[in-house]
Amino acid sequence: MKQLVSGSMDACLMIWHMKPHMRAYRFVGHKDAVMCVNFSPSGHLVASGSRDKTVRIWVPNLKGESTVFRAHTGTVRSVHFSSDGQSLVTASDDKTLKVWTVHRQKFLFSFTQHINWVRCAKFSPDGRLIVSASDDKTVKLWDKTSRECVHSFCEHGGFVNYVDFHPSGTCIAAAGTDNTVKLWDVRTNRLLQHYQLHSAVVNALSFHPSGNYLITASNDSTLKILDLMEGRLLYTLHGHLGPATCVAFSRSGEFFASGGTDEQVMVWKSNFDVTDYEDPLRTQRSASTIKDLIGHLPEMDFSEVSLRMKSQDSFRNSQAEAVTIPATVTNTLEHIVGQLDVLTQTVSILEQRLTLTEDRLKQCLENQQLIMQSKAE
Repeated sequence: MKQLVSGSMDACLMIWHMKPHMRAYRFVGHKDAVMCVNFSPSGHLVASGSRDKTVRIWVPNLKGESTVFRAHTGTVRSVHFSSDGQSLVTASDDKTLKVWTVHRQKFLFSFTQHINWVRCAKFSPDGRLIVSASDDKTVKLWDKTSRECVHSFCEHGGFVNYVDFHPSGTCIAAAGTDNTVKLWDVRTNRLLQHYQLHSAVVNALSFHPSGNYLITASNDSTLKILDLMEGRLLYTLHGHLGPATCVAFSRSGEFFASGGTDEQVMVWKSNFDVTDYEDPLRTQRSASTIKDLIGHLPEMDFSEVSLRMKSQDSFRNSQAEAVTIPATVTNTLEHIVGQLDVLTQTVSILEQRLTLTEDRLKQCLENQQLIMQSKAE
């Protein structure tokens, strides 16, 4: 990862250089809060959307020159380049998505079937489809060529804040104000997975480039990393002092960055547990393998399990001790243990609630006896 871009309520963009002793660039141009930013695939351009209703394309150099795109009549909440860098899709409070050509800097067309603010819009990896998330509680899938809505996903119980395509292009993930994350297969329009791990609104999510992991950011101030192949929570990360509003993996997947209302931008190293998982960048699974695995995952409803990252020492020890155990058996056992942890914690919560109910019932009976005694006197 060479550079990181962030937008803020102070109406500025910051380009952060990850090399030591390199200065950050501060770009000024928007007249109101910057709601969204996105690097082009080549890294030579940056797009931003603002509460001032404009989209800007920046050249991330010392001059900080930008071109203004005007067509939206409301706050622009999402900007995203296509994988070839030729097109840009934007989403706005004016209830529309708009598609633009980048090099000719021209507005092409709009999608207009949402009936409330559109929070997010993303191109599919092949650029044929666009997915959008809205405050009308729907996720819509659009065909860029025919300019038609090909499907609406309506399973969310609240506003949908964020949506993105799996790197294989076969499924999408959406985050909402109902505290859930849902994954759908875009070929069959079937709900694949349902996670309810956060205790507050989920604001953003990002797929790891391998497609094996998903990270989420929430108003509960945490980030959570999910293993999509096994359908379980890997890590809960605490760092922000208030709501975590955005999160994204780097193109290599080695790092991810998060931002929050605490005015902090944090860069994290992925450090996935190599004892349990193959390096997804060295052993790139084919898209068909990934989509088949995801396609066979049942819909599940998960409670939070706190998992700690293993130290290098424990990794070496466990590796030495488990030499004779086949990897498939180890992975199966670890999955079973993880599910048992979930069940144990669920039972614990139910016991606590049962105890609380019993205490309240006891108190009600005592109060009733006191009332009866006072009446008798």
